[in-house]
Amino acid sequence: MTIIVSDFMSLDGVVQAPGGPDEDTDGGFRNGGWSMPFFDPETMGPVLDEVLQSTGALLFGRRTWQTMAAAWPARAGDPFADRMNEIPKYVASRTLTQGDLGWSNSTLLPPDNAIGAVAGLRESTPGLQVMGSPCLAAQLISNGLVDEYRLMIEPILLGGGKRLFPDDGQARTLELISTTTSNTGVLICTYRLASARHR
Repeated sequence: MTIIVSDFMSLDGVVQAPGGPDEDTDGGFRNGGWSMPFFDPETMGPVLDEVLQSTGALLFGRRTWQTMAAAWPARAGDPFADRMNEIPKYVASRTLTQGDLGWSNSTLLPPDNAIGAVAGLRESTPGLQVMGSPCLAAQLISNGLVDEYRLMIEPILLGGGKRLFPDDGQARTLELISTTTSNTGVLICTYRLASARHR
């Protein structure tokens, strides 16, 4: 059982608001939507589709879930959208309630022990994928719960913003499993924890 973190990432490690200008302006972030000019459907589309098809459930923080919930239900009829809508989704939030989760198959994790709940899911659900959700992802990394990274490293420097990896001084050795270069210069990289390669 694995937890996969999937993110668009700038060359200087920023993962904040890749999809749109108002997606996440925390900290005065002004570069929302930075990843869109680099999206290459020919090479990046199949990668995103492959990892989604092999995913058993999605994990989200509140903000990313709200962004996704506002976008995907209206796109029903597209195979990728249909998969996004039908797949089980787990949400970590201290402010939302289960009644707020109108997107199909969404379940609120216990607000007082979301990380513990994710650890339990990791043992019982094949292929849990974290999309975006940098705060949640960083907590999962800190707690040793992330087994694999699917990173789309984009040729742009953003100079600041939310980053994925915790600044805790702990070394974590990774193994590069695959890399592909898109026509727009994006490095599509899959890394696994070196200790997780035989799981």
